[in-house]
Amino acid sequence: MTTHQITAVERLMVIDGKDVGSAVDEWFERESPAHDVVVGRYPQARAADVDNAVRAARRAFDEGPWPRMSGAERAQLLYRVAELIRRDAEQLARTEVLESGKPISQARDEIEGSAGLWEYAATLARHSYGDAHNQLGEDVLALVVQEPVGVVGVITPWNFPLLIASQKLPFALAVGCTAVVKPSELTPGTTVHLTRLLLEAGIPEGVVNTVTGAGETGSALTSHPGIDLISFTGSTAVGRLVARTAGEQLKRVELELGGKNPQIVLPDADLDAALDAIVFGIYFNAGECCNSGSRVLVHRVIAEELQTAVVERSRQVPVGDPLDETTKVGAIVNQQQLDTIERYVGEGNADGAQLLLGGDRLSLPTGTGRFYQPTVFTGVTPEMSIAREEIFGPVLSLIAFDDLDDAIRIANSTMYGLSAGIWTRNIDAALTAARGIRAGTVWVNRWMDGYPELPFGGYGASGLGRELGRQALTAFTETKTIQLQVGPRTARWLPEEA
Repeated sequence: MTTHQITAVERLMVIDGKDVGSAVDEWFERESPAHDVVVGRYPQARAADVDNAVRAARRAFDEGPWPRMSGAERAQLLYRVAELIRRDAEQLARTEVLESGKPISQARDEIEGSAGLWEYAATLARHSYGDAHNQLGEDVLALVVQEPVGVVGVITPWNFPLLIASQKLPFALAVGCTAVVKPSELTPGTTVHLTRLLLEAGIPEGVVNTVTGAGETGSALTSHPGIDLISFTGSTAVGRLVARTAGEQLKRVELELGGKNPQIVLPDADLDAALDAIVFGIYFNAGECCNSGSRVLVHRVIAEELQTAVVERSRQVPVGDPLDETTKVGAIVNQQQLDTIERYVGEGNADGAQLLLGGDRLSLPTGTGRFYQPTVFTGVTPEMSIAREEIFGPVLSLIAFDDLDDAIRIANSTMYGLSAGIWTRNIDAALTAARGIRAGTVWVNRWMDGYPELPFGGYGASGLGRELGRQALTAFTETKTIQLQVGPRTARWLPEEA
């Protein structure tokens, strides 16, 4: 793919069903991280634009039909969105490639996964239940109902733009919420496209509004008094700021943050299966993934065998132009992230870890883009920064352990608790690890598989709340108790007058 075949696309924001620019007519551009050419041009939203979007969402919630529709009516429209995502799949995938740098094959998988999330959320629109209590006494019937929380502010990151928006937005819509969405300024294209698909599907104007811009746009959304809930995915550092702002306003918040996810490999494991999952787990999306398997904890008796195999398999991973169908690892999203990867690799070397493979930038024949070699460290100890901190790049740390208790201790030695895995044929060992590791997801003899039906989220610094599954509705609903008197009220606080 040559750069002259890539053209820039100008996309406006969507507020109250209309395509709009920013109030001050400011714009920003997005360059392809793989090709060094401008691929998108977007309005830079300011506080006034965010205010217009929130007001539109507020009107749509307070006065519009969306929260008052039946679950079946909302479900039909959410199904239609899934159909439209599939219709435009190739266009959406190409936008993801050009803005994020991920390989085209992975972008297509992300688009299909996103459509599946809209379909699953549609089923939940018809299955948002409360409770009835009829054993409180003959004179009372009580109802517990779930009502939509109101206007949701959705802030999404750059690594899986459409997928993460689809982990939040359709679940909020399923129960009748309205929303303002702020995608990352690095990858806003598919989110803007999605918002237009919602209108095409028949979702009323103002129900979903999308604003584009950088950090100050997100801050304006987080602090806006018209927002009832903030749903944020991103770094733990920014998540803390979002939580602080929300806490000051007593505003509800849902956070999906970082991870430093371990895979534990025991001597009785199927090493070939584990090896494939290890390489996939660290290099998928160039390691720019909160679920990245960036720590492999390997039993000391097989450590040398496994590290040799990991290095050999890592050498075979094709890195290159993300528009090439054979590429498995594409470009690093921007220079700041590339600098972060290089800093951590430098710290690993300085701390005494042994660099077995990679550890440097990779130059393509085109001379364009920002790429990094698949990188493997061994001799890593749990206190090193490359073992404790999220790198968000294709850098793997191999850590030896002596027994399962030791492995669980190491797995729990970081501030994160998003996901973990164990490779073993021993069911007792698998269950011991699954119970002992403090993580929101534990995979046994598999890695990074996800299903709309299963909740996703983490412990500790990996976030608050859960996305996906029927549990996702909890974030977007308020619980209300209704008590009804049955028959005359006979219990009196004061006696009747004579």
